Amino acid sequence: MAKRDYYEVLGVSRGASAEEIKKAYRAKAKELHPDRNKDNPQAESDFKEANEAYDVLKDETRKAAYDRYGHAAFDGGMGGGPRGGAGRQGDFASAFSDVFEDLFGDFMGGRGGAGPRSRAQRGSDLRYNLRVTLEEAYAGVQKSINVPTSVACGSCNGTGAEGGSEPQTCPTCSGMGKVRAQQGFFTVERTCPTCAGAGQIVKNPCRTCQGAGRVEKERQLSVNIPAGVETGTRIRLAGEGEAGMRGGPSGDLYIFIEVREHALFQRDGTNLFCRIPVSIATAALGGEVEVPTIDGGRSRVRIPEGAQTGKQMRLRNKGMPALRGGGNGDMLIELAVETPVNLTARQKEILREFEKLSENNNPESSSFFSKVRSFWDGMKG
Repeated sequence: MAKRDYYEVLGVSRGASAEEIKKAYRAKAKELHPDRNKDNPQAESDFKEANEAYDVLKDETRKAAYDRYGHAAFDGGMGGGPRGGAGRQGDFASAFSDVFEDLFGDFMGGRGGAGPRSRAQRGSDLRYNLRVTLEEAYAGVQKSINVPTSVACGSCNGTGAEGGSEPQTCPTCSGMGKVRAQQGFFTVERTCPTCAGAGQIVKNPCRTCQGAGRVEKERQLSVNIPAGVETGTRIRLAGEGEAGMRGGPSGDLYIFIEVREHALFQRDGTNLFCRIPVSIATAALGGEVEVPTIDGGRSRVRIPEGAQTGKQMRLRNKGMPALRGGGNGDMLIELAVETPVNLTARQKEILREFEKLSENNNPESSSFFSKVRSFWDGMKG
């Protein structure tokens, strides 16, 4: 039975480009794969025929011989063909590897696509540490940051080639990025030494980026910091990382937030704590004290008579906002009764007189020293 024309097998014209031939073969391989056509006894032979056609047409030298001599170039009539060996069938492993990732992804429910052999590479993700004040974390803020990163070269549009020229398919690996070598019974696959796995070579490298397709640059970005962030909050800016290689997508930029310590407030989740000193007279007699709030306002807090150090009072909804909604936390006021210093002679005299009159005004002291006396008596017994 006469062999069909290889171009007819793949459904492409004789003037088709290497990329068009590859694309057509991928479609044919998926369509004809025996695993998809278990009820069709002809599928396996058709599949092998497509592999044989692609194995010839993907190689520039063998394709040229086929265009000139047809099938005779490989049946021994032309001296064994350009690679020698009469009647050489299509190299199934070589041809099928071009679409293995596509087929594997389809059969196993994956996403398919070019797979790990794709020339394009995604850019790296970047991290940026950003410090904000507690006030900024409370209200939210827009920050301008400068990020040193790699961006696509503007001179060559990221191709790495000078003057708008396009990179060329690597002749060593035919764009695969890998080459095979026979070692005994085994076929070993290695990264192509000519293109370093890229599948393409740049004959005229861009003078700006020296063929890398990327240049180092500091970019200024505007970042919206939402209200309620705290130390450890991570903000992702999609596509703002390093530029991809050979037209690949950019990576992402991750902003890690650190909230500075505050001179007045300590934070615990959405709650704030503020320690307020009060005079001994105010603590004893009661009164009012004005306290600051994180929004820049003021609140008056009533101090009850006989307030002790450590007493806490709560201001509802005066704390930090929740990052994902749900209202504000509370602000807790903690009193610190302050002992007066630098007393005048008259003040000391008044305090001594007060001490004599306050025998029954210190219940905590009376209770403590009563326990101390019981302890000593117990030790004597």
